[in-house]
Amino acid sequence: MRSLIEKSGLSVHDFADQADLDAEQFSECLSGASPFSTVDLAVIADEFHVSMEWLLTGAEPPLTVAARTTTGKAAEALAAARDYVARRAGLDKLGYPQPWTPVSPTASSGGTYAEQGETLAKLARRAVERQGRLVNQGGLPELIEAVFGADVAVEPLGDGFDGLAAMGQGAKLILLSTASNPARQRFTLAHELGHLLADDDQDVHLDRDIFDRAQKTDPSEQRANAFASVFLLPEQTLREAVGAVRLTRESFAALCCDFMVSPATLAYRLLKLRVIDAGACDYYKRMTVREAAVVADRVEELDRKVAASEEKRLPGLLVRDTRAAYEAGKATLRPYASLLGVDVDELRDQFVSEQDNGGAA
Repeated sequence: MRSLIEKSGLSVHDFADQADLDAEQFSECLSGASPFSTVDLAVIADEFHVSMEWLLTGAEPPLTVAARTTTGKAAEALAAARDYVARRAGLDKLGYPQPWTPVSPTASSGGTYAEQGETLAKLARRAVERQGRLVNQGGLPELIEAVFGADVAVEPLGDGFDGLAAMGQGAKLILLSTASNPARQRFTLAHELGHLLADDDQDVHLDRDIFDRAQKTDPSEQRANAFASVFLLPEQTLREAVGAVRLTRESFAALCCDFMVSPATLAYRLLKLRVIDAGACDYYKRMTVREAAVVADRVEELDRKVAASEEKRLPGLLVRDTRAAYEAGKATLRPYASLLGVDVDELRDQFVSEQDNGGAA
């Protein structure tokens, strides 16, 4: 704690004031006369952008080290992930753990890596279906949060970064970059879910470009790609959809829109299932996502999806639990305000107004 105060360049009184803590009580805790409460530690961690683990032990989680030693867009992604993971770690100590619901722990063992990914995907789809949901209907981030309990965030990180899966400090997080190609973003999301369900790398799995040919030799990437392909394009559903139409350029384009995948992803999946041959695969995969929308006369639908994929998204479960911790009196309003990116006083006024009106935020 003293090291953090020194790095901040603030006096003890100003440090406490910035964290919205009572300066006298803070000084007593700092001297060892009384212990810091979990709430106080959570507030300090949030305000000064450190983890609860670091405050308690002085040790940096692997994600923090990775964020500090990586450059470029990947560094921005890791820094954002570190912040979200640290927030979840703080909530965990307040009684709000990540509601992670994995599939079978043995599903990612045995067979080839691609077969492991396919098995995981089938189990994941069953979990989705048990909740009465459909993968190709509604928002995939919301579905993943509801069914598997992993947080999904989208940040404007620009080109050169697709996504990452972070698994540190009890958190399960998928972080994506905003994108003008919703099909690629959707495949990346499924790909990162595959990493989480396979328990890959334990701390953080970074994907600058999920379609980089160099990644095809990486076993965990093979598994995650196979998972994404089967999760988004299950064999029986796809065969039924293809069987209901004569496969033409127009019907192929419509299927891309229906399943919300790129023409290349669909073409390779149909080739894998031996529905089409290599020549047809080469023909169809040259189509772009926008060309498919034009051919299927669904450009407006694509434009709506593009607009959605270009928007920042906060991790839904983290937002929910941060608010719950405040409403239960286990945390101040400051962590919730900083997560939302709003002024704490304005948010407090909003809460007061809503309480006066008998409503909820």
